Amino acid sequence: MTHENAGLILDETTIQRKLQRMAYEIYERNAGEQAVILAGILDRGHIVATRLEALLKEIAPFDLQIINLVLDRKNPLEVTASEAVDFTGQTVIVIDDVANSGRTMLYAMKPILAYLPKKIQTAVLVDRTHKSFPVVVNYIGHSLSTTLQENINVEVADGRIRGVYLS
Repeated sequence: MTHENAGLILDETTIQRKLQRMAYEIYERNAGEQAVILAGILDRGHIVATRLEALLKEIAPFDLQIINLVLDRKNPLEVTASEAVDFTGQTVIVIDDVANSGRTMLYAMKPILAYLPKKIQTAVLVDRTHKSFPVVVNYIGHSLSTTLQENINVEVADGRIRGVYLS
């Protein structure tokens, strides 16, 4: 998908810088933890989670586990984790590319809430500030006020986040 820089909000270099900052924030807020689970919402949330995992491995001493959360964004009642994980006593960060209403993020937590985790945190590359659901994003790459008619598109290729566009 080529946007020819029309509506470009974040280029690849800026995205990398924002992800690096998010990784340091995650490390700072979880410095005393033994392990952190990164739960990326498929598919673009998983790519953001993978990028954060690579950055955290360079700076953080805690163990990292990455899992995928699979759900239909239009009908998110059924949510599955890519592997069976006992989240009891764990620190879990639910990760997506864009937070809009908070609905996807909230429903993605269902498999985690079947246990008693120590902490659940959230991270997104772009936060749109249109929350209709009680979700607070803990780690934000870029916060953006938009109209409800505008869309945020995250372009990925070869497992890399190439750009973020407003249309």
